[in-house]
Amino acid sequence: MITFYPGPSKVYPQVATYLQDAMNEGILSQNHRSTAFMEMLATCISVFKQKLNIPSDYEVYFTSSATECWEIVSQSLVKNHSHHIFNGAFGEKWFEYASRLGKTSSATKFDFQEILDKNLISDADVWCFTQNETSNATQIENSFFGKLHTEALIAVDVTSSMGGIELDWQSGDIWLASVQKCLGLPAGMGIMICSPKAIKRAEEIGERNHYNSLLFIRDNFRKFQTHYTPNILGIYLLMRVMQQVPDIQTINAQLTERAKDFYAFISHETNLNLLITNDEVRSKTVIAIKGSVDEISVLKQKAKENNIILGNGYGAWKDTTFRIANFPAIEDWEFDKLKTLLRQ
Repeated sequence: MITFYPGPSKVYPQVATYLQDAMNEGILSQNHRSTAFMEMLATCISVFKQKLNIPSDYEVYFTSSATECWEIVSQSLVKNHSHHIFNGAFGEKWFEYASRLGKTSSATKFDFQEILDKNLISDADVWCFTQNETSNATQIENSFFGKLHTEALIAVDVTSSMGGIELDWQSGDIWLASVQKCLGLPAGMGIMICSPKAIKRAEEIGERNHYNSLLFIRDNFRKFQTHYTPNILGIYLLMRVMQQVPDIQTINAQLTERAKDFYAFISHETNLNLLITNDEVRSKTVIAIKGSVDEISVLKQKAKENNIILGNGYGAWKDTTFRIANFPAIEDWEFDKLKTLLRQ
């Protein structure tokens, strides 16, 4: 079965071998205070930062999910007010969740077919963005965040782009994601990356009231330990995958070219239409294609008969679109097979 579902998505096939290696090496039975675990965690973070070109003074933490990271941002990094800028369902969910956590939250919603204006105005101390909006297959260009003029912390949800797109880490302060998309791993672990500015803010606030308060997390990660019993298998698999994959510059170039090719294919070789008409805001890693209810229904059934899973549309577009993941674990020959189906 070939899956193009945009999360959880295809797992790297090598993971099957890595699972057996984890059993054979005994790491899954190690205590998370043991030397073996601490060495593995240190190696994982080191190779992860190296392959994704993360600055040496940025800190990496593992959580249960990207949505847990939303909570950590509100609890530990917002002084008084967070402002959420979004054009789709997941950015809006982040705003709605933050609004329930006891601090002031405001929002700017922009049209999903339009480029986000960099001249944003807000007195919030944390600005929150969803860089790649999975629900409608749009993205905010990488260069956008470096053009913002604010003293606020910049928090960016990159769940559908971390590991697939080369990100300008120094243009943001908090980057959060989960591993089940571009990183090609089973679901069940989140990643949070913090700048020195974010760490300084956490220390100024001094929030230690929750089990997942950022300062508690940081205290343990600085010793290559965790304050909770961690997803040891997830960390091990991330380490092995990072050792396997090329650097992010190479992956970014490959996915950018494949997205460009597939967008052109849909426009010129099929009777289908792209949901996003403005090519300047189209995602490189999630592609949304629209048609009539009947067209989409028939196409999904035909794909299933050919052992291909298409991603469902989301929200208002559930019945009139399908989504395609353009993630690194998905191979070119799989896209070729999909093209053959769509030409029919």
